[in-house]
Amino acid sequence: MQKPQPLTQSLVLIGGGHSHAIALKQLGMKPLPGLSLTLISDVAQTPYSGMLPGYVAGLYDFDACHIDLRPLCQFAGAGLVRDRAVGLDLQKNQVLLAHQPPIAFDLLSLDLGSTPATLDLPGVAELAIPVKPISRFLSQWDQMLAQLERQPQPLRLAVVGGGAGGVELMLAIQARLSRLYAALNQPSRHLELHLLHRGSRLVPERALGLSRNLGQILSARGVMMHLNQSVSQVLASAAGKKICCESGLSLEVDQIFWVTQAAAAGWLAESGLATDKRGFVQVNDCLQSVSHPQVFAAGDVATMQQHLRPKAGVFAVRQGKPLVENLRRATASQALQPFVPQKEFLILLGTGNGSALASRGWFSLPASRLLWRWKDRIDRQFMAQFSNLQPMEPADSEAAMPCAGCGSKVGISVLAQALNRMPPKTRPDVLIGLSAPDDAAVLQVPAGQVMVQTVDYFRALISDPFLFGQIAANHCLSDLFAMGAEPQSALAIVSLPYAAPAQQSELLYQLLSGAELALSQAGAVLVGGHTTQGNELAFGLTCNGLADPAQLWRKAGMLPNQALILTKPLGTGTLFAANMQLKAEGRWIEAAIDSMRLSNQAAVACLRQHGATACTDVTGFGLLGHLLEMLSASGLSAELDLAALPLILGAETTLRQGILSSLHPQNALQASQIINLELAAQHPLYPILFDPQTSGGLLAALPQDAALACWEALKGAGYHHCAIIGRSCASGSIDRSLVRLVTD
Repeated sequence: MQKPQPLTQSLVLIGGGHSHAIALKQLGMKPLPGLSLTLISDVAQTPYSGMLPGYVAGLYDFDACHIDLRPLCQFAGAGLVRDRAVGLDLQKNQVLLAHQPPIAFDLLSLDLGSTPATLDLPGVAELAIPVKPISRFLSQWDQMLAQLERQPQPLRLAVVGGGAGGVELMLAIQARLSRLYAALNQPSRHLELHLLHRGSRLVPERALGLSRNLGQILSARGVMMHLNQSVSQVLASAAGKKICCESGLSLEVDQIFWVTQAAAAGWLAESGLATDKRGFVQVNDCLQSVSHPQVFAAGDVATMQQHLRPKAGVFAVRQGKPLVENLRRATASQALQPFVPQKEFLILLGTGNGSALASRGWFSLPASRLLWRWKDRIDRQFMAQFSNLQPMEPADSEAAMPCAGCGSKVGISVLAQALNRMPPKTRPDVLIGLSAPDDAAVLQVPAGQVMVQTVDYFRALISDPFLFGQIAANHCLSDLFAMGAEPQSALAIVSLPYAAPAQQSELLYQLLSGAELALSQAGAVLVGGHTTQGNELAFGLTCNGLADPAQLWRKAGMLPNQALILTKPLGTGTLFAANMQLKAEGRWIEAAIDSMRLSNQAAVACLRQHGATACTDVTGFGLLGHLLEMLSASGLSAELDLAALPLILGAETTLRQGILSSLHPQNALQASQIINLELAAQHPLYPILFDPQTSGGLLAALPQDAALACWEALKGAGYHHCAIIGRSCASGSIDRSLVRLVTD
C-alpha cells in the first residue's frame, strides 16, 4: 500500500497565461511531493495570443487557439478555481476573490496579462471594446459576426492602436469581414475600416521596411489609416460612436476596438506589491517580486527591473520554464536561478489571408505564404503540448503511515481556525448548534410536522473545494426536495487529505463555506459534524427537513397515465469518467458543474403547483434505476422517450467513445426490466439510462394536462434543460414495473 504524502506547502497561480500553462505542464510531468497546487482563473479556456488574429480571420476554430485549463490542471494535479482575483492580503498571504472566500498561499505566482492603458480617456471604457482581456474581446467579436450573419448591414469599424497587435488585428478583421460580406452578397462599400495611431508610422518599434509593407497592404485593402492622431475622447452619437482626436479629427463609427499600450490591473499596486509606473509587478532576474519574496510574476504582468522588454507573448512563453524552475527551488528553500531574456526576437505577422510578414531587429521580409506556413507550424507545435495529455503516476512517498481510529481525526486547532472564519447561522428551531461547544445539536420539530432525514457522502469529483462543498450540499438536499420537505439543518461529514494543519484548515474552510452557501440558500443551517483524515478529500451531509406528513411526496404516489418530467440534464457520470482520463473538454465539465450547482429547490414549487403526486431525485442509480423504484412502489409501468432525454454538453460524445462511470455496469443490470431491450440497446443514447448522476434533477409524475405548463414554469425558474421524457402506464398495458423505450 502506498503511503500518503502530507501536503505541507501551497502554491497558488493567478491567471492561465502562457507562462502558467507551461508551468502546469512541467509540474504535471514532474510533480512536487507535498505541494498543494491551485490555479485561479476567470476563464476555463485561455486564448493563445499568437493565434488570436488567425481566429479573428477565420483561419482557426476556437479549440485550435485555446488552451483547455481544466484537463491541464487535472494533469498537473492542480485545483482549478473559476473566479476573478480582485486583491491580495500580503500580511495574511491570501488571494481575495470576487465570488468565493479568500484563498491562502505560501507561494504565489502571477500571470494574468494586461489591459489597454488608455481606457481612462472619456468615453473609452463605456463605448470601446478592449482587445485584452482576450476572452472578453473574442466573445464580443463572435456576437458581432453572428449579428451580421443574421442581419447583414453596412459596418463602420475602427481599431485604435498602430502597434504590431493593432495592425495584425486590423488585417484579420478586414480579411474576415470581406469574406463574410462576399458570402452574403453584400457590396464591398458596405465595409468601412479605420486604423488610428498616435505615431508617424505603423509598428514603430520594428524595422522601417515592415512598416512600409504593412501600410501598402492596408491601403490596398481599403483600410483608411490616420497617423499622428491621438484620441482624446469617445462620444455616443445618434449614428453610433464618435471618435474625437486632439488634432480636431472626428470619425463616426459603429464599433471601436482598442489596442493601445498595455497596463496592469489596479489591485496589484493597491496590494502593496512593488510596481512600475504602469502598475506592472517589478521582479528580479529570478522572476521574484522585489518587495515580497513569496510572490513571483511572469508574462505581461511582470517587469524585469534589469531587462526591460516589450509586452509580447514571446517573452511569456520563454519565461515559463525559468518560472517553474524557480518555483521548484523556492518550495525547497534553494537558491533561485537567474534568467536573462533575449534582446532581439522574431515576429511573424499574419495578414488574415494565408500570408505573413517577418521582422527581427532591422531586418524584415514582405508577406508570403511560406512565412504563414512557418508561423502556423510554430503556433500549432506550441499548442500541441497541451493536448492529448496522459495521466501521470503519483510520486512515491516516504511519509509515515498515519493512525486509524480516533487518531485519524482532524486536530482541534484545524477545526477552530476554519470555524472561526465562519460566523454560525441560526434558526429559531435550532436550539443548540455550532455556536455552542456541546456534544450534539438539539433541534425542535414544530407541532404537526415530521422530521425528514437523509445522508450522502462521496469523494471529491472537482478540484475546487468551495464548489465541491456547494455541489455536495445541493446533492444531499435533493433527497429532502424529492420528499417535498423544507430543509432545516445539516451535519457535515468530512475526510481531509493528510496535510499540515494550516493546509487542512484552509481546505476545510473553503469546503464548508461552499456547503454553507448552498444550505443558506435553502434556508438551512450547519449545526455540527465530524472530521477525519484520509488519502483524499471526501465530504457529505446528514440533512434534516421538516414537512407536513399529509404533503409528503412518496415514490408510491405515481398514478397511471401521468407525464414524467425531469428537471435537469443527464451525463455527470460519463463526463467525470472522461475527466479522470483527461479526455473531457473543459467546457463540458464547466457545463456539468453549472448543472450540479443548480439547486432543485425552486423546482419543488413548480411541481407542487402543477399537481405532482410522486417524485424522486436522480442520483447514483441512474435515471432507469430511480424510475424503476417509483414504478415498483406504485405497481405501474412506463414509457420513456430516449430522444427527449436532456444531456449535458459533451455527454453524448463521451458515451459514443464508450467512456462510462465505474458504477455504470452495476446500474446496467437493471436493463432486464426493459421490454424492447434488443431494439433499445442499439440507440446511441441508451447508455445514459444507467449513468450515475451527482446533484442530478428531480423526476416527477404529474397529470398529463398540466405537464406543458409545468415545463414552461420550470424553464422560467432557471431549469433550462428540463424535459417531459415519458409517461406512466397501468400495469396491464405493458407489464408490471417494466419500461418500454421509445427509440424513434
